[in-house]
Amino acid sequence: MFTRIDHVGIAVRDLEKSIVWYQTMFGLTVVAQEINEEQSVHEAMLLVDDGPQGGSHVQLLEPTRQDSPVGKYLARHGEGMHHIAYGVDDVEAAIATMATSGIRVLDRKPRHGAMNSRIAFMHPKDTGGVLTELVQAVKH
Repeated sequence: MFTRIDHVGIAVRDLEKSIVWYQTMFGLTVVAQEINEEQSVHEAMLLVDDGPQGGSHVQLLEPTRQDSPVGKYLARHGEGMHHIAYGVDDVEAAIATMATSGIRVLDRKPRHGAMNSRIAFMHPKDTGGVLTELVQAVKH
């Protein structure tokens, strides 16, 4: 069902400072940056590799509100890995498969994700303690 690791989401307090660090230390390139009002984050996608099944990225997430999910995560855990996202060809089919296998899907319908993707999250208590995201990238 999974086609690739789409991205690793990292919670940060200062997006611009973190972007510079990832560019300088790892040579990553920003390919998209946006504010996602629904999720209350300012996010940047940095390209790691542009493979045949689609790119893999590091997603930096700075909360726009302290009471947002990422804001609460930062308050509890500090900066660091927030979630892992797997690429899928059909997010609706992946949601159905996860639900029938007993994994709680937090999004019954896909929602808007970075770079116009369609996404859904699975409950970390059902995925080994890791917040897990399904990502259907937009085909160009």
